[in-house]
Amino acid sequence: MTIIQAAILGICAVALAIQVKPLKPEYSLYLILAAGLVIGFLGVSRLELILETLKKVGGYIHVNNVYLGTLLKMVGITYIAEFASGICKDSGYSALGTQIEMFGKLSILAVSTPVLLALFETLQEFMA
Repeated sequence: MTIIQAAILGICAVALAIQVKPLKPEYSLYLILAAGLVIGFLGVSRLELILETLKKVGGYIHVNNVYLGTLLKMVGITYIAEFASGICKDSGYSALGTQIEMFGKLSILAVSTPVLLALFETLQEFMA
């Protein structure tokens, strides 16, 4: 699915949700959630291409696969947190959406600590 198809799906879902919202607000939310999940899963299907590209990049510059895996995890955490936060905020629960964003940021920090420690070890070797 191309970006144009995903955009059309999103716009159609929003147009339908606007029509349904006065009658059944919960159906409007379900419709938006379903469209978001479909577009999200279609985005995940592009993950194979991204993984192949990361492997090629790792082969060219000889980067440890742990670092590329960490980068991919951080991107995944970002997308999932942003999606969940957006759904919560659109539903009127902005406080919960903000908490999900904070948890996502803390998760990214936790995942990136091994890379940060490796950087400090490298710097320490150069200074010693």
